[in-house]
Amino acid sequence: MKNLEKIPNFICEEGSENFIAYNDTDSLYVNAEPIVKYLFPDFEDKSDKEKDKLLEKVALQYQDLINKYYNEMAVSIFNVKGPHRFEMKTEAVIRSAYFRATRRYAQWITKSEGVDVDKLDIKGLEFMKANFPPIFGDFFNETLEKVLKGGKQNDIDNALKKFKEKILSENMDFTLLGNPTSVKTLNKYLKSKPKSGEIFSIISQGAPAPVKAAIKYNDLLKFWNLDKQHSTIVQGDKVKWVYLNPNPYRIEAIAFLEFDIPERIRTLIEQYIDRTKSFETILESKLKGFYEDLNWDFNMNPYRNIIFEF
Repeated sequence: MKNLEKIPNFICEEGSENFIAYNDTDSLYVNAEPIVKYLFPDFEDKSDKEKDKLLEKVALQYQDLINKYYNEMAVSIFNVKGPHRFEMKTEAVIRSAYFRATRRYAQWITKSEGVDVDKLDIKGLEFMKANFPPIFGDFFNETLEKVLKGGKQNDIDNALKKFKEKILSENMDFTLLGNPTSVKTLNKYLKSKPKSGEIFSIISQGAPAPVKAAIKYNDLLKFWNLDKQHSTIVQGDKVKWVYLNPNPYRIEAIAFLEFDIPERIRTLIEQYIDRTKSFETILESKLKGFYEDLNWDFNMNPYRNIIFEF
């Protein structure tokens, strides 16, 4: 966590070990492993349930100590001598967690406000975004859950290999690989429509890839005289778009409306879709960052481990 790299001296002296795993506006996550192992030398021999109980016990003791200090703080700092609203509360016991950046994390919660639970709490990670194809997002989510619950790299690698083979298979429906997005600036980048004898419009520089892909789709639809039978893409439409391998029309990507795909467009995409590029740019690029955070080898330099297991 970049925001934890420089800790104020009143929290942690420079050179001292920092046990704060993550913090945001109103929450603080602490790596409790050192203290529970110190207090309970046989901690590692206990069951997961017993570990959760001991961890919660320690957290509640610290909660009481901090709240006792708040009574002093209210007077000495804020001159509040009567009742106040400063309160520290133990919210959850987390068996393991992954902190990618501020408000981007995943945690395996086993106790929530004293109640036994078994749930994943995931916030802000890339695969949750609306422009991330669900088929890739589901795989990333499954991988993350396996890692948080102790999955080994070899097993994750094998699962990734099998998934990649599935994605690259010609039997994979191309609509599942499309990047979902809205083309909100379509008109802005359409410089001029095709002249007589030409196929494609002139697109202004700086056009986003989905916009260029949508304009190419509309141009082909009109060139093939399919624009009367099928819907063209208009500004604001929600579309999907895919990369293409070298093709007779020399277009790098094409968009489509999933509810209305002309057969000729479908044939073009099925013949030239670049499944490898879709896999690499959508999923693999994100997984590389995940592997780096875990200090796992993905043919890249290791970064640093920010997985905390309690």
